[in-house]
Amino acid sequence: MEWFRSLVLLASLTMVLSADPRPNVVVFLSDDQGWGDLSHSGNKDLKTPNIDSLARDGVSFDRFFVCPVCSPTRAEFLTGRYHPRSNVYSTSAGGERMDLDETTIADLFQKAGYATGAFGKWHNGMQFPYHPNGRGFDEFYGFCSGHWGNYFSPMLEQNGEIVKGEGFCIDDFTTQAMTFMEKIKGEGRSFFTYLPYNTPHSPMQVPEEFWKRFAQKELVMKNGDQHLRCALAMCENLDFNVGRVLAKLEQLKVADNTIVVWFHDNGPNGNRWNGGMKGRKGSVEEGGCRSPLFIKWPGGIKKGLRVEKIASARDLLPTLCELAGIKVSPSKPLDGASLMPLIKDPGAEWVDRIFISQWKNKFGVRSQTHRLGEKGKLFDMVADPAQLKPIENEEVSRELKQALARYKKEVLTGYGGAKDERAFVMAYPGSWMTQLPARDAVATGGVRRSNRYPNDSYFENWKSTDDRIIWRAEAGESGQFEVEIFYAARSGGSRYRLSFHGSELDFEIPKAHDVPKLGAEADRSPRNESYTKDWKRLKVGRIKLSQGKGDLVLQALKISGEEAMEFRLLTLRKVK
Repeated sequence: MEWFRSLVLLASLTMVLSADPRPNVVVFLSDDQGWGDLSHSGNKDLKTPNIDSLARDGVSFDRFFVCPVCSPTRAEFLTGRYHPRSNVYSTSAGGERMDLDETTIADLFQKAGYATGAFGKWHNGMQFPYHPNGRGFDEFYGFCSGHWGNYFSPMLEQNGEIVKGEGFCIDDFTTQAMTFMEKIKGEGRSFFTYLPYNTPHSPMQVPEEFWKRFAQKELVMKNGDQHLRCALAMCENLDFNVGRVLAKLEQLKVADNTIVVWFHDNGPNGNRWNGGMKGRKGSVEEGGCRSPLFIKWPGGIKKGLRVEKIASARDLLPTLCELAGIKVSPSKPLDGASLMPLIKDPGAEWVDRIFISQWKNKFGVRSQTHRLGEKGKLFDMVADPAQLKPIENEEVSRELKQALARYKKEVLTGYGGAKDERAFVMAYPGSWMTQLPARDAVATGGVRRSNRYPNDSYFENWKSTDDRIIWRAEAGESGQFEVEIFYAARSGGSRYRLSFHGSELDFEIPKAHDVPKLGAEADRSPRNESYTKDWKRLKVGRIKLSQGKGDLVLQALKISGEEAMEFRLLTLRKVK
């Protein structure tokens, strides 16, 4: 037995000596949570002690700016560049995809030998190579769309494979992330873990434990309806999950050597207390673009630092790479700058910058002291942070307008959805699975989308064999692919044809799958987005695809009953 104990001791010592000494990184990004939705910001209607602790135990940035909506902020974090540079112009139907010649922060960490994982809402492209597994992440669990129709044990994916979630999605994403970190720690490697949560984005759903705290609570900061109360409950659930991750880092004995980052993707998605700032989600004013930024690293950052210089989501890529000792060598120049000098010394010499906030045709311009609002009015953000009274200052106004003109010339040339000729990629070389959701298709005739917001929608009212569901697609390689559909149907016996470049697959849905809409039973407030269903998955056969661009068309050859299927998703699996 003595030899066995010696062997175990030697193995343990080898693990310690071989463990990667570089810091781990955990990045939290919440969805539609305003700057004011934290107790750290002064909101007395909720408690977020775990998130607040990141500021207390690290560095906080007082004026940190993101984009007015979700996918642009995610793109700017991932690339360190203004989102129009990567051709992100929308939040759905392909406009959320980052161009493939962009280098992501995950690419850089992966290349440096880190294990990389993303858990939650991606929102920067679904089909490979736009998929997170094609943008530097070894592991992905969550959904790639802009919003989801149900937060309790929903249909999700894991590295392209469709799976069923377990419980409330935020809790589930966190559990998956912690499992990933524990596994990588056991391998003696450092990890880069990205947790892009999808709350408090609607639909307004939250576990009962958290809802009970706010259902009847007397609010002091802002009178509000069920939407507001659920948003606050969702924020406390986020805080609960941040606490779980911090506890896991302690358990794994890596807390001192882990960089933890917290920020939001845009302003609040409702009429909530937000520090008196003008604007909310979708606005290019202060309240639509200001987010907290907390960075904690016990082994490398002093406690309780506060930086007053303006910063942006574009700064995180160069900052985190420098903190981790990773050389930044992106394919294109960055718009962001490393914040390391300010983290070391908040009073360090720093060249003031000018930031542009944009969403479609709306623009805001922010310097350290002033903001040029959407309507061209100038505000002194030191004396008037609520933007109540515009001022006249010809010199400052001219400087900000010139910065906007440069941005439009240098960044927006060739930008916009009308010029987007990217097809939806399928059968990409090296990828074994392609997802083609209703979101990315168009329908003809009487077929209609279940909701005007495409992200988690499906097609219904399919009553004519003249109608079509069409994807503007591009097959990356030729080959045989197994087709699976996700559907609901009031009756069986309808026949269909899937076709591309002359190749056809005819199939039948033999059995009905008549199920009710899903989601309303968990909503705490009326929703704007589509409901979903408990979709039936069915393998329908194989189709031969030839490389090239064309229309992938789904049509009904025979409709049994009053309506063909309700269609949610089609997948293509490469046949080896």
